[in-house]
Formats: sequence, C-alpha cells, structure tokens
Amino acid sequence: MGPDPSLRKRQVDLLDGRIIAGCMTQFPMPGFDLEAFVRATLAEDLGAGGDITSLATIPADARFDGVMDSRDAITVAGLPIAERFFRALDPAMEIEILAEEGAEVPAGSDVMRLSGNARAMLTAERSALNTVQHLSGIATMTRQYVDAIAGTGATLLDTRKTIPGLRVLEKYATRMGGAKNHRMGLWDAAMIKDNHVAVAGSVEEAVRRAVEAGIADIIVEVDRVAQVEPALVAGATHLLLDNMGLDDLRTSVAIVDGRVPTEASGGVRLDTIRAIAETGVTYVSVGRLTQSAPAADIGLDFALA
Repeated sequence: MGPDPSLRKRQVDLLDGRIIAGCMTQFPMPGFDLEAFVRATLAEDLGAGGDITSLATIPADARFDGVMDSRDAITVAGLPIAERFFRALDPAMEIEILAEEGAEVPAGSDVMRLSGNARAMLTAERSALNTVQHLSGIATMTRQYVDAIAGTGATLLDTRKTIPGLRVLEKYATRMGGAKNHRMGLWDAAMIKDNHVAVAGSVEEAVRRAVEAGIADIIVEVDRVAQVEPALVAGATHLLLDNMGLDDLRTSVAIVDGRVPTEASGGVRLDTIRAIAETGVTYVSVGRLTQSAPAADIGLDFALA
C-alpha cells in the first residue's frame, strides 16, 4: 500500500511550520513557545523524508490503541507535552491523561491512553516518550531531595545547570517534584561569584557596583565565614554559602541572623542534604536535579484497536 498523502502532507506542513494543533489540554508555560518546541522536535526526527518506515509498512487507515505506562515508581511530569506531539500529527486522536502533573505513581501505572491513526502515533511516539521520560526523571529525583529535607524548614532550589534550550521545561519538572525555581537566567537577579569578585577586587567592591547599578536582588557567593559580614554590609540581599562544611554553615547562619536568606550550595547529595538543611539555611540548591537525573522508564505499548 502506498504512502498516506494526508499524513505525509501533515509531516511536510509541520516541517514548514504550518501545523495548527487541534483541541488539547490547556498547558500554560510562560516564556516558552511549546508549539515551536513540538514542531522543531518532530522536524528533527522526520528530517527531509518523513517517517518512511511507518508510511511504507502501516496501512493508511490502521488505528491503534496505545497505553503509556511507567515501569518505575515516578513523579509525573510532561504528559500534556506528550499530548501535543500526538495531536500535531493526528488532531482527532483520542487521548486520556490518567495522572496529574506532580503526582507520585507506583511502578506499573498507566499514565495515558491513546486511540488514533497508527502511523501518526508511531511517528510521534519517540518524541513524546523522550520528553516525558526526561521530565519525569527530573521530577522524580527532585521529589527524593524534597522528601529528604522534609520538616527542616529549608526549601530546595534548582540551578541554571540545564540542557541548552530546555531550561523552562526542566525547571517546570523541578517544580512538579516540589522544588522552587532559582534564577531562570542571567537577567532576573545578580549573582556575584568568585570570578566576579576576582575581577572587581573584593566582595565589597563587586557588591557596591551591583548596588550602584540599581539591581534589586543581589545574590553573593561566599566560601569563607569571613566574607559573610562584609557582603551583608555592602548590600547583599541573599547569600550563597558555597561548599562550606556544616560548622561553617551554622556559623554563617548565626552571623546573618535572619537579615537575608541563606543558601547552601556545592556538591550536595541525597545522603548529605538533610544535615545541610538542618544547619538552619533558608535554601539548599542542587545542580544535579537537572544536570544528572536519569530518565524514567516509561513506555508506550500498542494493541490493535
């Protein structure tokens, strides 16, 4: 049987940026062009020739029922994005999302049911799964860290250690896992780090320049207790206590005495985060949430409708 002209046209239209999505779950994500992301991701997979395997081997009118299920216990993130991938190629596809974003589900859970054109579903499958696996992996690791500091009063923060182009999505996933987003980029707060201090000459001078520039939020990284008070006097509004031991963290928190938020950062692991949080810091930031989270084991199993 020859290629389905309508599906091939949708694939070509998608590559040209002309896809208009059908009715779908509302999924607001300020600052992120989700439709452009879906279009670019599918275009990367389709290349110039489209899904030649599905077009050649699957009858044009074949329908499949599919079930997306998790083989791991996970915290769910990204299902509405997966829906976008499937609907980009089959707007009429019947899709039922079975788990809420941020929900913790046991291994073996069905998280989405689908019924629609088989070619379209197979073409969109990998892009949809890649996204849900990655984001749910981040959310799942984040939840582990959040649970580890429960009751300490500290809040978990993510960082800017994200895959280029995916920051908004990855930081969305950390929120689904229970963390709070730190800076989204270089624009929303000053963060004076050791290299800024080296160029400026001192912590005090670097902070003074940020204050003179009219920046409201000035985060200052300090790695020695002796830097804490000078940074505060100069005008820091948030202290990042970098790679400090537990005793130095407690001492720094005592010196700050609630004047500004304090954040422990640097080499934080799941087995060390609770002791760090118990020093009294306001926040603990963990780069590995977005830098090192393993993908969740989520699959899409098909059965002929």
